[in-house]
Amino acid sequence: MKYKRVLLKISGEAFLGKRESGIDFDATLKIATEVKNAAATGSQIIIVNGAGNLFRGRSASQFGMDRATADYMGMIATVMNALALQDAFSKIKVESRVMTAFEVRAVAEPYIRLRALRHLKRGRIVILAGGTGHPYFSTDSAAALRSLELHADVLLKATNVDGVYDKDPALDKNAKKFSTLSVQQAIEKGYGVMDAPALALCRDNKLPIQVFNLFKKGSILKVVKGSKIGTMVNPTQIRR
Repeated sequence: MKYKRVLLKISGEAFLGKRESGIDFDATLKIATEVKNAAATGSQIIIVNGAGNLFRGRSASQFGMDRATADYMGMIATVMNALALQDAFSKIKVESRVMTAFEVRAVAEPYIRLRALRHLKRGRIVILAGGTGHPYFSTDSAAALRSLELHADVLLKATNVDGVYDKDPALDKNAKKFSTLSVQQAIEKGYGVMDAPALALCRDNKLPIQVFNLFKKGSILKVVKGSKIGTMVNPTQIRR
């Protein structure tokens, strides 16, 4: 085990599976199983999930919806994904807790930092839904913020590609993959690692980000154990 405590950022699209929208419960179960295998190393795992499979606040605002209202709807959608993931964990006998940035007491605990730390120390997976609880902030920003609050060793950005490229590898076969780069380079070049506020938060607080392909079997386990897969985005400047 390389990392004692990690925060895993999962996009809403990871819950799609073979569906065009909504939640594919087989895909969700696969994610839960991958996380279970990584947690078996003794690493404490925090999850922040998006909700692009259900609703995108920014997209809705572009069609005329009030931005704050749209973002709150997106935050509610993250709770739905979190509950689906918790259900998947229960099916494979893994104890987890959903905590939300705003109160939804009928289905989840409110996010309280010390309570979240206590859950982690007791071996539970902690799923943090609701983003930051405020509009205009992405789940990327929530992932960076919670990583720092809960003293994660690294922010794991799970995507559908095997790292960070200088161009879109789906559109350009000559796209170059980085094994490592600095957060500042990611901000300046706009490589799409995370949004700029989240990257700046990681840079200023020296939090590393590892980007990897969630859909490769065993990838979460490999990252937690310290395997060099994907791209390491270093918070300090890399000299060339």
